Amino acid sequence: MTIEVDIVSRITECFPQLREAEKKVARLVVDDLSNAATASITALAEEAGVSEATITRFAKAVGCRNVRDLKMKLAQSLAVGQRFIHESPNESGIQGVYESIKNVININRKIVNEADVAKAVDILLNARQVLSVGMGGGSTIMSQELQFRLFRIGFAVSAYNDGLLARMVASTADSKDVMVALSVTGYTAEVVEPASIAKQYGLKVIAMTAPDSPLAQVSDVVLPLVTDETDFIFKPSASRYAMMALIDVLSTELALSQKRRSRDRLRRLKLALDNHRGGGDRQPLGD
Repeated sequence: MTIEVDIVSRITECFPQLREAEKKVARLVVDDLSNAATASITALAEEAGVSEATITRFAKAVGCRNVRDLKMKLAQSLAVGQRFIHESPNESGIQGVYESIKNVININRKIVNEADVAKAVDILLNARQVLSVGMGGGSTIMSQELQFRLFRIGFAVSAYNDGLLARMVASTADSKDVMVALSVTGYTAEVVEPASIAKQYGLKVIAMTAPDSPLAQVSDVVLPLVTDETDFIFKPSASRYAMMALIDVLSTELALSQKRRSRDRLRRLKLALDNHRGGGDRQPLGD
């Protein structure tokens, strides 16, 4: 498999070594990628005030076979979105971070479907064990978070964050097991494929993911997630907070559905922690 090098980064890296005429082309290209990706070699030469031969030399200087190859790589860079190329207005600062988290949670609280949550709760209550699957940064952590929430109230649950291992587990699981698949986008193959395998062997699949995504399409119950990504790319995505809130909703409903068992497990957990660490009565249960 050939890994394409980002052409914008390559131009920036090569810039100090370029000839003066080639630097003019570099500035023209980086300032307007869209135009550079579509304009003819003649038009680019006229705009930069250089010869057409300079355009060709520039393309080769930044690692492209020819001008056509350069234009193709520029189009690929544009496909990732302008927010990763040109800096947007600053949305940083302490309050900006908190506001983005609050906004994404408010958006997602409006789309929570109580009937779907109830259906997921019913499926999990009858599960022999729960397989929590998530890959990547946020979903890996959230799959582990689901494990941490559910074992406290008496569920047999394991988190899987390796694509190959998840496939293996899905192919050997019992039809009485339940897979909870977590993916903000719903397009991560390492999550979608284990979910599909699990379905083939009779498992119920609950997905926390984007509606109408590939993962959603192979799931029995979809607890939807909507992202609210801005053009300010430097702040971590707030989407994981929406997933965490959904996990809290699900685990709370599960605990309430079997209060006696949940209370017993939580009391035992509190006793074990107090004997170990001491402290006040209102400390979190192991968080």
